[in-house]
Parts: sequence; C-alpha cells; structure tokens
Amino acid sequence: MAWVYLVIAGIFEAVWAVALKYTFGFTRLVPSVITIVGMIISFYFLALATKVLPIGTAYAVWTGIGAVSTVVIGMILLNEPVSASRVIFLLFILIGIIGLKLTSAH
Repeated sequence: MAWVYLVIAGIFEAVWAVALKYTFGFTRLVPSVITIVGMIISFYFLALATKVLPIGTAYAVWTGIGAVSTVVIGMILLNEPVSASRVIFLLFILIGIIGLKLTSAH
C-alpha cells in the first residue's frame, strides 16, 4: 500500500501545484482552498508512505510524480511549450522513478 499512497501523494502534489498558479498570491479563495487542501492531502499520503518506504526514495518519487504530472498538465491544458527535448527529459525523470521503485526493498 505504501506505493499506492505515494502515487496518490504525487498526484495531489500536481493538483496543488497547478491550483497555485490560479491563486494569484493567495488572493483568490477557491484556488487557494484547492491548493491548501491539495497540499494537506499530498503530505498526508506522503507521510503514510514513509512509514514503510525509505525517506530518500519516497521523497524522490513523490517529487518526480508531481513534477512530471505538473509539466504534462501544463503542456496539455495550459499551453506550455511542447518539444522533443522536454519530452525526453520528462522520460528521464520517469525512468528514475521506475528505477527507484524497482530497486526498492519494499
């Protein structure tokens, strides 16, 4: 279950990161609430995952999932640039996440 918790934490990291863009410095209520709730959920599931997984692995995978998800959302929904080099570097992050999972003792 620790890996499932970690994936949930990573997804909610992307939720709060994208919502943060729309808070305009926490001056807009709904995006601000989504950001804060997303942070709480993300940290809660990260904390659950770290009961079993090593902190270094959990943190790296959590940030990797959040980073890849946020960049992909940005490219698909927010009109951020898409290029072969960006996709290649995202694949490097994804390979790192998979490698950490495969080499984890849990």
